[in-house]
Amino acid sequence: MTDDAYLFLLDDASAQLGVPPAAVGGLACMETPAVRAWLDAQGTTATSPHLRLLPPEETAAVPEGAERLPVPLSDEELNRLRHHLAPESLAGVEEELLAYRDSADGRDGLIGRALAAGVPPHRIVELTGVDPATVTAAAEG
Repeated sequence: MTDDAYLFLLDDASAQLGVPPAAVGGLACMETPAVRAWLDAQGTTATSPHLRLLPPEETAAVPEGAERLPVPLSDEELNRLRHHLAPESLAGVEEELLAYRDSADGRDGLIGRALAAGVPPHRIVELTGVDPATVTAAAEG
């Protein structure tokens, strides 16, 4: 696994793989000379419907032979990207997990709902800042 997200080009713009970078909002990497040069070399633009972005943990899904470029994302940019990739029900639970950072009320119930919705334990730790042992205990309990 890499620590970089990947920009890549799809042959079929209707494919449901990745997220168009424009949908994620302003990404610092899109303004770098390396990305601009890569887009120019591919004969495409940052708003092309064929251009997609995947987070580091999903880069194995980039199709074999697709033109690709590793790009670094900030933590905030990475969270926005992951939010766009999450199914609606998962996205709602992730929003609650982010809001939880400011409150301890209902922690175990929220973690249990998140696990039941399919949020991976490592993602719960990222979103809430709770100790991984707390998430493990909630998963077992």
